[in-house]
Amino acid sequence: MKRVGILGGMGPEATILVMQKVLAAVDADDDADHVPLIVDQNPQVPSRIKHLIEGTGSDPAPVLADMARRLAAGGAEAVAMPCNTAHHYVPAIRAAVDLPFLDMIALSADRAAQLIGAGGRLGILASPAVQKVGLFDGPLTKRGLTPVYPDSEAAGRMLSAIRLIKAEGPCSAARDVLRAVSAELALRGAGVQVIACTEFSLIADAVAESATVFDTLDCLVEAIVHFSGARPASGPRDTT
Repeated sequence: MKRVGILGGMGPEATILVMQKVLAAVDADDDADHVPLIVDQNPQVPSRIKHLIEGTGSDPAPVLADMARRLAAGGAEAVAMPCNTAHHYVPAIRAAVDLPFLDMIALSADRAAQLIGAGGRLGILASPAVQKVGLFDGPLTKRGLTPVYPDSEAAGRMLSAIRLIKAEGPCSAARDVLRAVSAELALRGAGVQVIACTEFSLIADAVAESATVFDTLDCLVEAIVHFSGARPASGPRDTT
């Protein structure tokens, strides 16, 4: 079975969540049936928000490149990163290691195309940094889709919610923000939406009832299991 390296710590709880999801996504009879992972849980990666939005922080790219090299040296046969905004720095990671990179953004754009079809609109539930760097714009445009982002006021609320989750974990205040912004996007014609922040993956159920929502993290998990050669589960794992 192929070993996957995880560039983690952005944030730490989201990295644990992707590991849990990979575990649950495998049809296993014994320990050896599960995906072998090497995880670099590095919460000291420079803040993507400070670098991209505030313009005050250090560039995360060199740190991410070093993490990828460590994972490769440890025996990883592919690398994956459960942080949407950090995909802005993927060129540095690709330049650092000669390994397949499981691109969560491209995978999610493919999923959106399957759900919506050409000419559709996809609501983006993410950090304002994702819109600022146009992370989804190119991949969606290539597939005939249009990204729909929260307005500036809602984007500010989303950023506050992300910071709240980082500080306090999943909480009702952050859930209220995500649900309200999801409802606003649906009213603007983006009935299909993507959770594109792994902090929001921790509260993925807190979306508008009127919206059809999928999570970039789930797209990545599916790719990790497929690459590894593990046997995918046919349904949710019974944890009782």
